[in-house]
Amino acid sequence: MKKIINKNQYCNSLTSYSRWKTREVHIGDVSLGGDNPIRVQSMTTTDTMDTDKTVQQSIRMIDAGCEYVRITAPGRKEAENLQNIKDQLLIKGYKTPLIADIHFTPKAAEVAARIVEKVRINPGNYADRKKFNYIEYTDEQYNLEIERIQNRFLPLVKVCKEYGTAMRIGTNHGSLSDRILSRYGDTPMGMVESAMEFLRICSDENYHQIVLSMKASNPIVMVEAYRLLVHKMNKENMNYPLHLGVTEAGEGEDGRIKSALGIGTLLEDGLGDTVRVSLTEDPEHEIPVAKKLVQRYFDRPNHDAIEEISITPINPFDYNLRETREVLNIGGENVPRIISDLSLLDEVNADTISELGYTYFKESDKWGIGDLACDYINIGDKEIDFEIPGTLGVIQKFLTWKHSRKNQHYPLLNVSQYLNEKNIHPELNFLYIILSDFSDEIIDKIQNDPSVVLFIDTYNSHGLAEQRSIFMKLMNAQSNVPVIIGRAYGDLSVSDLQLYSSTDIGGLFIDGLGDGLYLAMDESKSSFPSISDFNRTSFGILQATRRRITKTEYISCPSCGRTLFDLQEVTARIRSKTQHLKGLKIGIMGCIVNGPGEMADSDYGYVGTGIGKISLYKKHTIIKKDVPMNQADEALIDLIKENGDWINP
Repeated sequence: MKKIINKNQYCNSLTSYSRWKTREVHIGDVSLGGDNPIRVQSMTTTDTMDTDKTVQQSIRMIDAGCEYVRITAPGRKEAENLQNIKDQLLIKGYKTPLIADIHFTPKAAEVAARIVEKVRINPGNYADRKKFNYIEYTDEQYNLEIERIQNRFLPLVKVCKEYGTAMRIGTNHGSLSDRILSRYGDTPMGMVESAMEFLRICSDENYHQIVLSMKASNPIVMVEAYRLLVHKMNKENMNYPLHLGVTEAGEGEDGRIKSALGIGTLLEDGLGDTVRVSLTEDPEHEIPVAKKLVQRYFDRPNHDAIEEISITPINPFDYNLRETREVLNIGGENVPRIISDLSLLDEVNADTISELGYTYFKESDKWGIGDLACDYINIGDKEIDFEIPGTLGVIQKFLTWKHSRKNQHYPLLNVSQYLNEKNIHPELNFLYIILSDFSDEIIDKIQNDPSVVLFIDTYNSHGLAEQRSIFMKLMNAQSNVPVIIGRAYGDLSVSDLQLYSSTDIGGLFIDGLGDGLYLAMDESKSSFPSISDFNRTSFGILQATRRRITKTEYISCPSCGRTLFDLQEVTARIRSKTQHLKGLKIGIMGCIVNGPGEMADSDYGYVGTGIGKISLYKKHTIIKKDVPMNQADEALIDLIKENGDWINP
């Protein structure tokens, strides 16, 4: 019996966790896909011609848990040197499979495929040169281009078949060919079709040792592309394994949040067979982050059951914001609101508020409000005895609120209180609710109550699916009530909080769901990150999902052997000079390969184009070529000023 594919199907189930079963691909002695665990990998940043440094860095990566080591091979000489690197690793007792990263040079790929266990090619530049030209193709002209690509690509396929070498067809959002862009646009569909063209050539040759990836610096685009790819493969009875990654994610907390958000959203739905976290840091630092992400799914199939969803009102392939009504300053056209949890603190005072983006100026008796100032604080059953900022709302447990009824204070009710209490706030009431609390009575009442905002929570280990089910109940009932998404965490490092909350909640915001975010302290835990860490993480999630922009976004590559300057140093330096430019996106790329294309939707670009030389871009257009590096920072600032985007710090 033929399997019926839902028009929106991209995973086994939206409610019951299981991994999407893929074809097993053999990569040396470490197989991928099938029943194998989710593999972790990274990429060296050394000069490939420096054998010793590349070997030593590879060893540090492997010792950290890296299961595949990727090494750039931009030309034939680098491809040939992979043999020396491999030999030295074997002498030292390391048999970890090596992957050659290829961009523009098919001959280098054919050499590398005879040496390493896997090659990675990018369809956008393997047989094409990107010039950002729009060309209107007839079907005949388009098919002739496919034939040209096939002629350039077939030799590599045949070498891989002969040597038993695996291949990753790795599409990048920022390096789609002009041909793909002309027909499909700068879209997830274009990314999928770019890969499928190469995949069909492999299939015609009966070569199936293939891994696929759909990388983008924008997590929304990345997630939609992977979903669409799986959907398309399902329809064509294909099941090639998936390599997950957010390209050019950056460094520090921003890089971790963005990576976890994109990768974690897909892992939550059982997609992904190998993971690379791309950080502008030493590659061995990427491995623990990737391991933290995948380890959460070892026991995930044992989660509490959630009612199956057969048809979703959410289009997983095209971002659409759920429309909600406005309740005070929540929902409607408002940005998602941030609620900080102070309910477990011993005391709430003015110093406490100062950790959440507010600064009290004693001389003028006024509050200053920063870009990362939360919108509400939940103080539980406590009282506040000082004058709060005028823009800050206070949430209290219902019985405490009922007793005091202060200005800017609003109640948090449970379901029983909401159904039975008559004397509630006339403008804004928060209803704490989980999936099992929903009933026809609740849905009817909230739909006719212009003052209610839902405060949703979950105790299910598969929490994203459970909270998504709440949204689907509301959407199927045509309810437009605003929703605050809440999750509780404790006994975590700051880094783990960033990774786990981004994974648990980010996917909901990627799907256009949620009118606010509440990261709470778990009462059962003994220690927590600081309230400022919770607050910063909340804003970071909204920034990464493009739902609330509060700071400059940096799209910086993780570095590799092609990099022409110290990316970590340069990124830190540019960040220090431009981090006050709220809403601006700046791409920092180590070489022309990861230059104008990989920057995707950056406003400005800083790209290495030669030793000590930088080219500056406005969007995809090169503005200044070969700027001496010691002048490049100021030249970038001048370019931003010339276009009216600079503000004084």
